[in-house]
Amino acid sequence: MHRTFVALDFETANNDRTSVCAIGLVRVEHGEIVARRMVLVRPPTTDFRHARVHGIRAVDVARSPAFPDAWASILPLFRGASCIAAHSAPFERGVLAHCAERWRIGKPTAPFLCTMMLARQVWNVRPTTLPDVARRLGIALVHHDALSDAEASARIVLAATSSKRHALSVG
Repeated sequence: MHRTFVALDFETANNDRTSVCAIGLVRVEHGEIVARRMVLVRPPTTDFRHARVHGIRAVDVARSPAFPDAWASILPLFRGASCIAAHSAPFERGVLAHCAERWRIGKPTAPFLCTMMLARQVWNVRPTTLPDVARRLGIALVHHDALSDAEASARIVLAATSSKRHALSVG
């Protein structure tokens, strides 16, 4: 399916799509996870109403880099990626688009692959929340931990790739 791809997950402090407080990223090459990164980010706000969801508070990121610097540190991991996998990809794509616009920074040109839609297509999983899909596939998950969510998305793509290969070889 995809030789090299990156799975991405953002956690936000609140409903503002530029309030990123954590970025999880997993790079996969030839079916193997080759890099994992989790970066805490100091958002442009102290409104952390989503802290109850992910546990990240303003004090936890007070000394962390702002989004442009955090993004610059992980952007090289996207080189050569054929796609960016994310569960509920429209949300993650929207966060990235809003941040790129706000800070006038570059973003990868690779298309997004939605692992929620992939799970529906390959296994007909319903409901397709990340915890439901992870449980169905036996993937360990600490939901709303950016790195764990990104890794689960990567493993969903890998499992789908394996399922498709198996189906092709059986059929």
